[in-house]
Amino acid sequence: MLQERVRFRFAGGAQGFNWLPVFVADEFGIFRKHGLEVEYRKMNGVAQATQAVLDGEAELAITPPEGAVTDFLRGGALRIVAANAVRLPMSLVARPGITTPAQLRGKKIGTSSLTEGTAIYTQILLAGQGLTYPGDYEFALAGIHTSRWAALQSGDIDAAPQPAPWNFLAERQGYTLLAEVHDAIPDILFTALIGNRDWLLANRGMVGRLLAALTEAHAITNDQARLEEILPIFQRITTPDDADLARRGLVYMRDMGMWPEGLAISERALATTVDLMIRAGLLDGAERERAMAVFDRSHLQALAG
Repeated sequence: MLQERVRFRFAGGAQGFNWLPVFVADEFGIFRKHGLEVEYRKMNGVAQATQAVLDGEAELAITPPEGAVTDFLRGGALRIVAANAVRLPMSLVARPGITTPAQLRGKKIGTSSLTEGTAIYTQILLAGQGLTYPGDYEFALAGIHTSRWAALQSGDIDAAPQPAPWNFLAERQGYTLLAEVHDAIPDILFTALIGNRDWLLANRGMVGRLLAALTEAHAITNDQARLEEILPIFQRITTPDDADLARRGLVYMRDMGMWPEGLAISERALATTVDLMIRAGLLDGAERERAMAVFDRSHLQALAG
């Protein structure tokens, strides 16, 4: 018997490379099999995706979790339900002429937010290179990775963290890959599935169906034997005109373990996210343990049976 189709609104910033399993679930008919119909809400910013759930413009979002953590600690209703991606497949890309991280002193670095995601990763990466923020460099709100690439090309910014395969595209065009974010931060809750506590509780069945669909899609995405089936989707959402570049990016992400089996969030990954917020001055260290409770494990536990 076919399940009644349930429609929900799914928000995200760029809805790019890390959304690959979502689009696999859609295009392979996995959502449909689980009785789901998705309306995509592209918000063009990670903070806006978080806000969309808060404002009721979307039921769920895939976005960096810092906004959900902050809301939770303020007594808000946002909760983390599952992992979307647990690696940072990006390089710090600099304009031609800048060949070392030290040369970023006094320069402008583009990010998608001043308080989430790329800003935090950049601060930690450059701290390991002896540069501190604020003081040694400044941030500029340059939008998602496609907008940051345009800002790099126009000279509006001097550097930016860029995901694969955009980092490899930049390298091909003479830009410098200064450092790998993954080397500085090997295990993290990069992007998470977040929702409003009350809505999640009222729609447990639908959430379970969604998690089951995404778990299946993650397994397909990680299956080396199915690379050729997945590659056209990845190419379309990253570099439509360059299959070789898309292949390089997809293999790079898959091999580093970006999309976790079973949507699992390890204690280490969540702790890294919280600790980076503390180091970036976005969270009081005294709140560390309480912040970890933003992850509502009950939905994944129900899926596991």
